[in-house]
Amino acid sequence: MTAAEREPQQESGSEPGGGVPVPERGAWLRRGISRDGGPLVEDGDDPVVWLQAGPYYADSRGFAGTTSFDGTQVRFHHLTGEPGDDTGTFRWDGPNLVERGTNPDGSTFLEIWTPLPGADGGADSWSGPDHHVVRVGRHVVHVDSRAGTYWRL
Repeated sequence: MTAAEREPQQESGSEPGGGVPVPERGAWLRRGISRDGGPLVEDGDDPVVWLQAGPYYADSRGFAGTTSFDGTQVRFHHLTGEPGDDTGTFRWDGPNLVERGTNPDGSTFLEIWTPLPGADGGADSWSGPDHHVVRVGRHVVHVDSRAGTYWRL
């Protein structure tokens, strides 16, 4: 069993059974996803990148908005792009974040997020009527009603 497949270690200071908030700033590459307990997989040809700048996030899969934390779960409120909200529980596993959640259809997922180098420097978020952009260091994700796009500067 790999470290990614083991139950992640609890971050010190978090409550048993509860999750941790996402960092207020970061650039993350998804290393893999497991659906309904299946194997951890990732399509290397289409990397998934998530940027977090304060309460604002953008996901290269095509949604962006704000995050909130209720003491246990993180909710990603979709304000641009793919409609809906995502809710999950996060835990640290070394430098990685492990997210577990349930989709609206009842299926479950586990995602492993690895920090990207080049996330130091400025961080900001901009939005308009039909788009949202988040920049963290050298990383930028743009989301509109059609898609999400990732660039490394």
